[in-house]
Amino acid sequence: MKVGVIESLWRFPVKSFKGEKPDQVQFDKQGVLGDRAYALIDKKTGKVVSAKSVKQFPNLLMCKAAYLETPQPGNEIPPVRITLADGTVVNSDSENVNQILSNFFKRDVELAREAPDDFTIDQYHPDLENLDPAGYRNISTEQKLGSALFKDMGIDSPLPANSFMDVFPASVITTSTLEYLQELRQETNFDVRRFRMNVVIKTHDPGFIENSWIGKTLRIGNDVQLTATMPDPRCVMTTLAQDSIPRDNHILRTLVEHNRLDIMGSGKYPCAGIYAVVGAKGSVKVNDSVELS
Repeated sequence: MKVGVIESLWRFPVKSFKGEKPDQVQFDKQGVLGDRAYALIDKKTGKVVSAKSVKQFPNLLMCKAAYLETPQPGNEIPPVRITLADGTVVNSDSENVNQILSNFFKRDVELAREAPDDFTIDQYHPDLENLDPAGYRNISTEQKLGSALFKDMGIDSPLPANSFMDVFPASVITTSTLEYLQELRQETNFDVRRFRMNVVIKTHDPGFIENSWIGKTLRIGNDVQLTATMPDPRCVMTTLAQDSIPRDNHILRTLVEHNRLDIMGSGKYPCAGIYAVVGAKGSVKVNDSVELS
């Protein structure tokens, strides 16, 4: 059954930095080739730097990263050009890149290509009712991610040990979800960039249609297959300012009110979009057909 076509594709070379919107990407078993290939590590704590750590790193989403060359299957991941929020530009392979990044963030950080074994971030929970099943409000907590999260849960990880991905290799959202959110709260800007998804599918059926895709397979273009694994629980990052997009807690309030879903039996979270694993790799381009099986 055809459900839509590819509206846009996104790749984020450095975790929590602004990303790229290419017309075509390659999928391997780890997701979009080159996605979240780099991240900053806080050398004092050993934790991965994330925009979810709002108070420690408030300017991450104002920084940008772009590949100097397009990542290619079978090749080393190429270096990236980083543009910081103050206009400073530095390449990832520059010998002084860590010093420049540390000076800007006023913390001792290093740019890394592999996640630590104990992949942990600091995550801020906004002061919103029903946002978190554990009841966290206006507080930061430690959160394990990547393969460390699944090791903690005692189950096999869909991610390799060195991946900077949060939970699963790929993320998908539909224009139906974005348009429905905009209808629910017209004064709030539900720009797709808030959600930092890899794949945006142009769809026509109304509502949160991805919720019904869990366990099913998306066939994209001629080669790629993505199997939907679970809804994507949303966090403070969706509310943060970037470029012309203002800070707005109503992003999460709207999801709390209209799309709280159970996540792996751990409670209900506000969700938008879905996570997926890669069943078949290959190339995907804008306007490719998407079928659900």
